Formats: sequence, structure tokens, C-alpha cells
Amino acid sequence: MLILWKLILFLKFPHYICPPKFYVLKEKILIKAIDLFINYGFKSVTMDDIASEMHISKKTIYSHFNNKTKLVKASTYQVFDTISKGINSICTLHKNPIEELYEIKKYVMVHLKNEKTSPHYQLCKYYPEINDALKKKMFELIQACVVDNFKRGLKLGLYRTNINVDFVSRIYFIGITGTKDENIFPSELFSKKELMNSFLEYHLRGIITREGLNALNQIIKKNHNE
Repeated sequence: MLILWKLILFLKFPHYICPPKFYVLKEKILIKAIDLFINYGFKSVTMDDIASEMHISKKTIYSHFNNKTKLVKASTYQVFDTISKGINSICTLHKNPIEELYEIKKYVMVHLKNEKTSPHYQLCKYYPEINDALKKKMFELIQACVVDNFKRGLKLGLYRTNINVDFVSRIYFIGITGTKDENIFPSELFSKKELMNSFLEYHLRGIITREGLNALNQIIKKNHNE
């Protein structure tokens, strides 16, 4: 009965059972794990590596995350949530739709540290279920973002009217995920920054009007001078 009451208390008032320091340390572990995973890959980084970097025992990490798979899932979901909130914040500014796509691209690249190839490859290979779940969430986020962006671009005369928005949003998603394929776009030939810039320009040139082209050229010129 005592165990049952403790469980009820934990579910209703988790801080009653677990002191604030417990959550602070868990957050620190998550932040360090994200940093290492993004830089070196999800398979390459071990629990020992994280413990060593933080100067804590591996047992302490396991007290917060039962296994590495749960830590990988928490890390990737945290990154997704951060990027999702950032993208939504950019969209609420209601900038020029073409400029908005470039701002979103910049934001994502910064938070993924120019997105090295290894982490994405290792997530796909060693944690396929987590990768598939994230891919679904990312598709839903991008679809909503691109559809809203396209509708505003149409009203402003920046995008062509004879475009199927559902088709365009899916092609856009395939493009940004497909450019991560190291076999097709090897990193020794394409830097991630150059690749994303090239893809976004390619995507936009296929859907913009003459007025949209003028806006695009101005943005490209501005980015080149920065």
C-alpha cells in the first residue's frame, strides 16, 4: 500500500518524491548527450563517454535513463522540439515567404551545427524506430509550415498559381531529407551549408513568379554579402 501511495504522489507531484537537483542533473545529462551525439554520432558516443565528459559515474546516468536507447530518444526529441518551436516562432513573424524559408534554413543549420553526416547515418542504421518516428513528426511539421508559407506567397504574387501545394510540400520534404544521403551527396563534394543553399534555391526557382524571382535574387545577394 505504501508503494502504491508513493506512485500516486510521484504521478501527481513528481517534485515531492524527486528533489529539484534530480531534474537539474537529468537536464545536464541530456544537454551533454545532445552535444556529443550531434558532433560524433549516436553509435560512436557511449554512455562511458558521456559520464567521462561530465565527471560523473555511468550509474548516475542510468538512474535517469534506463538505457542508451532511451537517452537517444530523449535527445532527438529534445532537438526536434527546440527546432519545432524555433520554426514556429519564425513563422509567426510573417516575413516575406521566400525570406522566411531562408531564415528557417539558417535556424536549423545553427541548431544542428551544420548537421554532420555521421549522426544522421547512425540514427538511421542503429535506431531505425526512433528515426522513423522523428521522420513522421518532421514531415508533419514541414508540411504545415510549407503549406502556410505557400498560401501567403500566393496572396503576395510570389508563387505561381498553377502549383499543387500538397505535391510541393512533399517534394520539399523529400529534398531536404534526400540531401542527407551520403552515398548520393558525399561530404567531400558537397558541404552541408552549400547543399542546403543550393537545394532551397532550386526548390524556389521552380515555384516562384517573376516578382518572386526578384525577391529571391535580392535575398541571395544579401546572403552572399554577409
